[in-house]
Amino acid sequence: MIEETATVVAVDGNQVIVKSTIKSTCHSCNQQDDCGSGQIAKAIPHKALTTRFENTTQLKIGDEVVIGLSERSVISSALQVYMLPLFAMILFAAIGQFILVEQHQMHELLALALAISGGYLGHIFAKTLQTKQQTQHNLQPKLLRKCSDVIISKTL
Repeated sequence: MIEETATVVAVDGNQVIVKSTIKSTCHSCNQQDDCGSGQIAKAIPHKALTTRFENTTQLKIGDEVVIGLSERSVISSALQVYMLPLFAMILFAAIGQFILVEQHQMHELLALALAISGGYLGHIFAKTLQTKQQTQHNLQPKLLRKCSDVIISKTL
């Protein structure tokens, strides 16, 4: 599970709206002052993600919560989006090269056009898979738990 801490910013009946700031990993790196990427990350403002959840644990405004996404869903989705068009393009290019160019002595531009068509069909297929209701449900963040209210104090 990929987890992130968020803050409850609004309560609307049995719904809560939480806000999480998208952070750059540059802010946790010790070399950020010497790195060009670190300098750019300092200049760009942080984005905030706002999401609505069902209020099952009686949350109040200001409460810290942990939200999460399934790693399996994210990786599966990324593989579909990136690999299906690539594999389809390679497959169609190979078929075009073998059938059109090698067997029928046609111009290689036809094999190239077939490869581009395969990539586009792979894109359409991946897009169709991503718009399925179950896939959309799996890619929605889940409200996992409320952060602990325990404050540890040291006595000197």
